[in-house]
Amino acid sequence: MRLTELDAILADINHIILGKERPVRLAVACLLARGHLLIEDLPGVGKTTLAHVLARVLGLEFQRIQFTSDMLPADILGVSIFDRGTGAFHFHPGPIFTQVVLADEINRATPKAQSALLEAMEERQVTAEGETRALPEPFFVIATQNPTHQIGTFPLPESQLDRFLIKLELGYPDAAAERELLAGADRQQMVASLTARIAPQRLIEFQKQVRAVHASAALIDYVQALAAHTRTTPRWHAGLSPRACLALLAVARAWALLDGRDHVLPEDVQAVLPGVIAHRLRPTDDNSRADAEAIAAALIEAVPLP
Repeated sequence: MRLTELDAILADINHIILGKERPVRLAVACLLARGHLLIEDLPGVGKTTLAHVLARVLGLEFQRIQFTSDMLPADILGVSIFDRGTGAFHFHPGPIFTQVVLADEINRATPKAQSALLEAMEERQVTAEGETRALPEPFFVIATQNPTHQIGTFPLPESQLDRFLIKLELGYPDAAAERELLAGADRQQMVASLTARIAPQRLIEFQKQVRAVHASAALIDYVQALAAHTRTTPRWHAGLSPRACLALLAVARAWALLDGRDHVLPEDVQAVLPGVIAHRLRPTDDNSRADAEAIAAALIEAVPLP
């Protein structure tokens, strides 16, 4: 059940984001699972470029919001402006009313501004000035953030982090990929020349296929066992929630679909585990920085396969 359109999408992205096949695949799986994506890394490693490329190859409308410390919720959601001609207020939608929203450097805004995204990410609607307005379908938030130790950042609260299906890091490219990047064409020009591989309606069809990918009872037992282990070990303030279990299963289904399968394997769960759980687990030792791969490896080792 190879899906050549999805293979072409991955190839287009990997042609621009060099040497990052696994993070790219995770990002595509996140969108196929109808989730929102958080990319945390140092400036200059391709976070914003990845968001632009995803929107272009998926044929989606795109808006970029540069988050700053003086940003207000109305800058994101929109505002009503008085029209003297009609003698009434008219709502002017903010940049969130699009299919892909790039929330660039989201942790440079205050918690008040960050919270403007909560309803949109969870319920795919916006309530502003007493009226609820639906957001377009499909709707994704792709947020980038700088490491929290950098000056001028506001850490995202747990409730905000939990809205992101996957959190990933790109990191520095290896020597071969960096050399190709330095010797190759300008990345912005390459992004501008990209054409959509699929239409938005086709993406919605793929999302329906993801939900239809079969997860056996034994596979669900495995997901539950992973979550139960995090809830009983003293390493974390709190274990994985039921929402986190649903997230893990959804991304594993998307990962299986990208592999051309109609059923989930334990290896799919293990492959997506670092991106799904690391930002949802807070160490009891608040001075330690949790490494996603190390967390997942320890959990996989501790919980036997079904």
